[in-house]
Amino acid sequence: MNITSSADIIAARGKGRELAMKMGFSVVDQTKITTAISELTRNIVTYAGKGEVIIKKAESETGGKNGIVVVCRDEGPGIEDIQLVLKSGFSTSESLGLGLSGAKQLMDEFEIKSKPGKGTIVTIKKWLRRR
Repeated sequence: MNITSSADIIAARGKGRELAMKMGFSVVDQTKITTAISELTRNIVTYAGKGEVIIKKAESETGGKNGIVVVCRDEGPGIEDIQLVLKSGFSTSESLGLGLSGAKQLMDEFEIKSKPGKGTIVTIKKWLRRR
């Protein structure tokens, strides 16, 4: 889905929560997933102006786990120093600085690829825990 506004952020959160609920994630994990989606899509709107998010079921490479994968992609200014922006509290927009580092802490897997002037792709995964 395309991300260009606050309304799109809310829609993406809703889609993530709905899928997490259908898959049987706990309320706590549903909240973690929707919060991470919110942080990453807000970064798209704030820094790139537009981008896209893909939210879908995931299966581990060994086939032993199921979960959710979220891919956020934009063609914005990119990130010069990824290690710096992953530090908790770092912000270039006078926010709390919890966007990327917060999403990383909330999810089980986190990958970021970015090139200055070319944009950023963040992929996050949360695995369903067996009860």
